[in-house]
Amino acid sequence: MAGILGGEREEDVMAAVLIPVPARDSDPSEVAVSWRVLAEAGHTVSFATPTGAPAACDELMVTGRGLDPWGRVPGLRRVVALGRVLRADGAGRAAHEAMLADPAWRKPLAWNEIVLDHVDGLVLPGGHRARGMREYLESPVLQGLIVGAFRRDLPVGAICHGVLLAARSIDPATGRSVLHGRRTTALTWSLERTAWRIARRSRFWDPDYYRTYPEQPGQPEGYLSVQQEVTRALAAPSDFLDAPPDSARKTSGRSRDRLGDDSAAFVVEDGSYVSARWPGDAHTFAARFAGRLR
Repeated sequence: MAGILGGEREEDVMAAVLIPVPARDSDPSEVAVSWRVLAEAGHTVSFATPTGAPAACDELMVTGRGLDPWGRVPGLRRVVALGRVLRADGAGRAAHEAMLADPAWRKPLAWNEIVLDHVDGLVLPGGHRARGMREYLESPVLQGLIVGAFRRDLPVGAICHGVLLAARSIDPATGRSVLHGRRTTALTWSLERTAWRIARRSRFWDPDYYRTYPEQPGQPEGYLSVQQEVTRALAAPSDFLDAPPDSARKTSGRSRDRLGDDSAAFVVEDGSYVSARWPGDAHTFAARFAGRLR
């Protein structure tokens, strides 16, 4: 924690990276895979939560329980079928289990304790469950932190809904998002809509589980999707990038990357800013971000 709050850094530490997360419902893969890749690269990773209390990732994405039509039936809830496909994969779950034992995860900072003077890079993970994510996405404290990081040209990595948090960070000096003039990707409407349509049927008692901000009356479908809101913050719609439509491994939502195999991933780099779409990009995203730290 000294790397964030002050004091001397160890000589063998390459960089101090901060990952702010909500109190609950962040995506376990996007948080834990980023942590693991950066930590194994030799960087010091710290976490920050709203109050400084330990956070909890989205349990449905960890176990898959509750994503099947019988997910509310006590005796059947532990039987996971569709949930195996929708939850974090083996690499994500293993990284999450390891992260839970990390002292930095157990003793995070509070958001209002963060001092950028001792941060070398900022990672913004995502998550979609409205119950926990809205506090994170709507936080003026985090938005101000992100503005400060972009002004200093610190490396900033954002994945999935983390890009939405960056898009909502308005620099008072310009009145524009910090992403205005940048190229970026984020959770695409295609990926978001596919997961939403599946879960509307399988998790019928909570049909908007995959939509953090469902549309209001009179708004067209997808208007409050991550892709459309992020695009509205950019200098031009063409600054929002997605994988080529003929690349099934990158666009289907069924394939996930690994270290050393980025064939399923799509990551956008623009100067010191790195962005990605969803948990299936997490290894490549974290590795590219680590390259910016060097």
